[in-house]
Amino acid sequence: MSGLWAGVRGGRGARLKVLLAAFALVLASGCATTNGSDPRDPLEGFNRSMYAFNDAFDEAIGKPVASAYKSTLPEPVRGWVRNFFANIGDLFIGLNNLLQGKPADSVNDWARFAFNTIFGVFGINDIASEMGLEKHNEDFGQTFGRWGSPSGAYLVWPLAGPSTVRDSAGGLLDLYFDPVRRHQPDDARLFAGLLRAVNQRADLLDASRILEEAALDKYLFQRDAFLQRRRGLIHDGNPPRESPSSRERMNPRVQAEPGAPAADRLFEEPAAAGAAVAEQAHSYEPRLPANYEAVVAASRVRR
Repeated sequence: MSGLWAGVRGGRGARLKVLLAAFALVLASGCATTNGSDPRDPLEGFNRSMYAFNDAFDEAIGKPVASAYKSTLPEPVRGWVRNFFANIGDLFIGLNNLLQGKPADSVNDWARFAFNTIFGVFGINDIASEMGLEKHNEDFGQTFGRWGSPSGAYLVWPLAGPSTVRDSAGGLLDLYFDPVRRHQPDDARLFAGLLRAVNQRADLLDASRILEEAALDKYLFQRDAFLQRRRGLIHDGNPPRESPSSRERMNPRVQAEPGAPAADRLFEEPAAAGAAVAEQAHSYEPRLPANYEAVVAASRVRR
């Protein structure tokens, strides 16, 4: 693990300066809740400040630690870590599918957990996918949206990254019920939480450059991409048509060539970033890169 600790400690003074500069930006303009041009983002001034802080944190700490972790552990080991935490997630994915009125999907999710836990050695091997049991992506924010709760204003939280009022409320429930967060003793809980976050960030290192190349204004690109993806997830990849006025508000920089995959069909798992999306949801939807989810996730430090 010496490579990991070297990544944490190396260049500590320079990274501290970056973080202090980011905090100064937050103090200077983060509390100003200016109205932007997009009605979905009335707190754009605050959100941009949080985005700048998160970006600085990722450059100073997130990427170096994840790079050291990736260079230290071989892919099979990182795959076991990824599968282990994904297996725990299936428990609450199943609960949310049940709350959304999709009992067949919830049975699928709990069957995945049972097979992977028993026959996959506590979930480190994903044999359920090999058996044809589909991996889903559900959370309490999607459950609220499924029953008609409006998304509310777009928000960017320190370290947690992009969200909305609705997804923030759902995220609190996700956090409350998270078995990793509730695990005892404290040292084991802290280690597991950090391991999960670092492993997820390491999975996205190769995708980080996409955000840099995607648009002149990275904040706008990520905001529009995040909101479109969440809308697609709530409707299981088949969102209703948007009104022309709503589509016109989308950032034109997000548009891509005709035939590019729609955000509604993007992947549920960060590890799948870069794979081709085989199906388009709607020809009129704004187009995003196939691995856009990696772009979104790469800029945040997830819990």
